Amino acid sequence: MSVVSLRNEGDVAVITVDNPPVNALKHEVRAGLLDAFKKAGADANVKAIVLNCAGRTFIAGADITEFGKPPKEPGLSEVIATIENVQKPTVAAIHGTALGGGLETALGCHFRVAVATAKVGLPEIKLGILPGAGGTQRLPRLAGMEKAFPMIISGDPISAKDALAHGIVDEIIDGDLLAGAIAFAKKKVAEGAKLVRVRDREEKIADLKANPDKFNDIIAANSKKNRGEEAPVVTTEVLRGAITKSFDEGLKGEREGFMKLVVGDQSKAKRHYFFAEREAAKVPDMSKDVKPKTVKKAGVIGAGTMGGGITMNFANAGIPVTIVEMTEEALNRGLGIIRKNYENTMRRGGISQADLDKRMSLIKGSTDFNDLSDADLVIEAVFEEMPIKKEVFAKLEKVTRPDTILATNTSYLNVDEIAATTGRVPNVLGMHFFSPANVMKLLEIVRGKNTSDEALATAIDVARKINKVPTIVGVCHGFVGNRMLKARGIEAESLLLEGALPQEVDAATTGFGFPMGPFAMSDLAGLDIGWRIRKAMGQKSEIFDSLCELGRYGQKTGSGVYRYEGGSRTPIPDEVTEQIIVNASKNAGIKRRPISQQEIGERLIFSMINEGARILEEGIAMRPSDIDVVYVNGYGWPVWQGGPMFYADLVGLPYIVEKLEGYAKESGNEHLQPAALLKRLAAEGRGFSSLGVSPIKKAA
Repeated sequence: MSVVSLRNEGDVAVITVDNPPVNALKHEVRAGLLDAFKKAGADANVKAIVLNCAGRTFIAGADITEFGKPPKEPGLSEVIATIENVQKPTVAAIHGTALGGGLETALGCHFRVAVATAKVGLPEIKLGILPGAGGTQRLPRLAGMEKAFPMIISGDPISAKDALAHGIVDEIIDGDLLAGAIAFAKKKVAEGAKLVRVRDREEKIADLKANPDKFNDIIAANSKKNRGEEAPVVTTEVLRGAITKSFDEGLKGEREGFMKLVVGDQSKAKRHYFFAEREAAKVPDMSKDVKPKTVKKAGVIGAGTMGGGITMNFANAGIPVTIVEMTEEALNRGLGIIRKNYENTMRRGGISQADLDKRMSLIKGSTDFNDLSDADLVIEAVFEEMPIKKEVFAKLEKVTRPDTILATNTSYLNVDEIAATTGRVPNVLGMHFFSPANVMKLLEIVRGKNTSDEALATAIDVARKINKVPTIVGVCHGFVGNRMLKARGIEAESLLLEGALPQEVDAATTGFGFPMGPFAMSDLAGLDIGWRIRKAMGQKSEIFDSLCELGRYGQKTGSGVYRYEGGSRTPIPDEVTEQIIVNASKNAGIKRRPISQQEIGERLIFSMINEGARILEEGIAMRPSDIDVVYVNGYGWPVWQGGPMFYADLVGLPYIVEKLEGYAKESGNEHLQPAALLKRLAAEGRGFSSLGVSPIKKAA
């Protein structure tokens, strides 16, 4: 069956795209649209044309699997030019989402109608590119630059109601969309409506054309830190062309900008991540017949920062949740913080009072474990201490149903050891949320050696329902994310001892694209957390133990690695810290030296890549791209750098091996010696992307 069909409904031609699942604009769709519009345009019996789509959505964008491949004619620009030159009313009937090339196609029509639930947008910038089929030139003419600029530069879609208010959509259709679109088209024919192409509409940009400097005000009103991203810079100048150039010249500039970006490393990185996120939850050794358990009610142990955030996720998704604390005081404090978080969101316009009331009504507070007796899933979020967690799981086994799935939110600890506390080991796994848990997207799902497929499938299903990005990892200290972060932390501290200062290490990190450096991040989280963990494990750190012994825990005490004045969150380099570092170097017998930003940056990033290679060697992650998903979603790795393992391939593994060996020799740090997998791949001229997917190895 053809992916594009043409039929006549009286004197209205109906062109339907049917390319499941999202009607992407692959070659066959483009060719079909071109042919159908040419035929309908030439048919004397046709007075108007309606473009609609089968399935759950309008055209949701280009087929990005075609990016980087030799182009096949016709291109989308040719299709749109054909559509907009039809001398009959053309109407795009939008449901679901009209995104990217889908919205650009709709902009080629004279009119657009939509159902109230539809959304439209140009999200190309999220893939490191820009709209390449006239979106940057047509949307400002239709909606005005004040609306078009933030839509394009953010990539965020808008609602049909918002689109109607700004002239992007001409009418909201109640009831049957296609019938409404046909009626709309017939009305335009009966009215003898003037057919004006979007490209020829200039009334909404006339003021900017007369005063181009005002464009800078629009840029300023929508400015954000791009931290080295190329696409926003190129897109901004292409949008400027919409007011400083003719339409055709602007279109040429758009195409040049698109071609520049699409072959660049940043776009390749973002496209890699787009697919990596969709693969991360796929488990190759799990039967497709396995069905997740339906979670009708959840439970959370602990009403602290993490437990409260986890609880909010369930309430946000409409799932009743019971949160249990040891004392009424702790419980009421936790529930109060949850309510305050919702009130803050309401003040920002994110939710209504009705939403707040509904979500709070789904949350039941308790100090009695027995109130979890009917829960389908319980997540423990208590202190990161093994004896406490074992005690909690022993209680949960007694009060919950035998089929209840029990999950630990541990960041580091052995999930198999926790599971052994119970008599239902197959129903135990890790669900490691990231703080703040109601905001951060990543969920590391830790598969124990005996975790059942049903429990694993349920955790994945729940993650999706509560709007998280699930990534499956194996059991080891720190799993994937924190294990690699620890490797970076070791290197960061080594750099301090060898001669670097905290602000130099943090500058190299933010220069790479991270939102914060390791030491500013430690101050934000609290240095006392790491101090407590080190003491529990019998470990020491002269620099950070000394800071903690002085009561310097970070931002919350006004000083940590840095000093913070007047309640400000801006870190100020501090002489006390620097003297502690110098003393630590002296006590370790290390002669301090100047260290370049290149060396600092490479040692931090390459040490993480090296640990990632060890994680893959040990079967703790199924795919290199899973590690990328963990780091982009959970640790602020810039998506335009693709993730640690993608970045490693980009830099070249032979270079990384050479530099690690050199840094290991110079510093004497054995942990910098390249992992066996890293060395092997480099010797074979391969990258991490050449590795296939492997099931999580289940530790003995």
